[in-house]
Amino acid sequence: MEVQDRAELCFPHLPNISCRRPLSSGSEAVILKILLFSFTVLTIALNLLVIISVSHFRQLHTPTNILLLSLAVSDFLVGIVVMPGAIAKQISCWFVGDVVCSLSIYIAFIIISSSVGDMVLISVDRYVAICDPLHYTTKITVRRVKLCVCLCWLFSALFSIVLAKDYLIHPGKYNSCHGECVMVVDYISGVTDLVLSFIIPVTLIIILYMRVFVVAVSQARAMRSNVTAGTLQVSVISKKSELKAARTLGIIVVVFLVCCFPYYCASLVEDKLFNSLYASFLLSLLHFNSCLNPVIYAMFYPWFRKSIKLIVTLQILQSGSSDVNIL
Repeated sequence: MEVQDRAELCFPHLPNISCRRPLSSGSEAVILKILLFSFTVLTIALNLLVIISVSHFRQLHTPTNILLLSLAVSDFLVGIVVMPGAIAKQISCWFVGDVVCSLSIYIAFIIISSSVGDMVLISVDRYVAICDPLHYTTKITVRRVKLCVCLCWLFSALFSIVLAKDYLIHPGKYNSCHGECVMVVDYISGVTDLVLSFIIPVTLIIILYMRVFVVAVSQARAMRSNVTAGTLQVSVISKKSELKAARTLGIIVVVFLVCCFPYYCASLVEDKLFNSLYASFLLSLLHFNSCLNPVIYAMFYPWFRKSIKLIVTLQILQSGSSDVNIL
C-alpha cells in the first residue's frame, strides 16, 4: 500500500514534501490532453505563419502590420511558453523547479501586458488613419511604430517585475509542496494590474474606437454619395480599404477584451472564491485569444491567405520571393 501511495507522488523519493500527481487516467483525461496539445500546436503554428508573412514579404512592412507582428509574437510566446506550463500544471506535475516556475509567471505577465499595449497602439493607428488620413503617412511611420513597439515591450518587462517580484526574489514562495507551480496575486497587485493593464487601456481603446466609428459612418455616407464621380474613384477605394482595416482590427480588439475581461475582473475576487477550476477556465479563455487572432486574419485579410499558400508550398524559399505582390 505504501508503494502504491508513493507511486502517486510527483517525487516518490521525497514522500514528506512531494505533491500528489493530478488524476490522469481515464478517457476524460486522455481527451483533455489531446485537446490541450492540439490547441497549443495550433496556436504556435498559426502565429508563426503571421510572423513569417509580415517579416518576409516587403509589401507587408507597413505600420499597421508591424503592430500585428508584435501581437503575433506575444501570441506565439503564449503558445510556446505559457500554454505548456499551464498544461503541466493541470495534467501533470511541475518537474522543472521553482526558478523556472517563477520565470514562467514573469514571462506570462510580460506577454499579457504587451498584448494590451499592442491593442492600444492598434487603436491609435486606426484613429489616425480614419480621423486624420491626410497626415497619417507623416505621423505614423514604420520607424515610429517600431520604436513604440519596443517601448511597449520594455514597459511591460519593467511593470511585470513589480507584479512578479515575490516570485523572482523568493521562487516557490507560494508552493505548498514540491511539484507545484502556484500563482497567487495579492489584492494590491491585483488592483494595480487591473487599473494599469486593463481599465486605463480599455477606456482609451473605447474612446478611440467610438470616434473611429462616428467618422467611419460619415465617410461611408460620403462615399455612397460620391461613388459615381470618376475623379473620386481612387479616394473612395483608399477609404474603403482603411474602413475595412478598421473593421477587422476592431473585431480583434473586441475579441481580446471579451477574453480578458473575466480574468481581470476575477483578480479582485477573494482567493477563496477564485478556486482552481474557475481560475483554470479564465486562464484558458485568456490563452484562447492567442489562437483566435490568426483565424480572424485568415477570415478578413486576403494577403494572409495568399502568404500562407506561399509559405506552405515553400515558394518563399525562391530568390526574390520577398518582393512578390502579396496585396
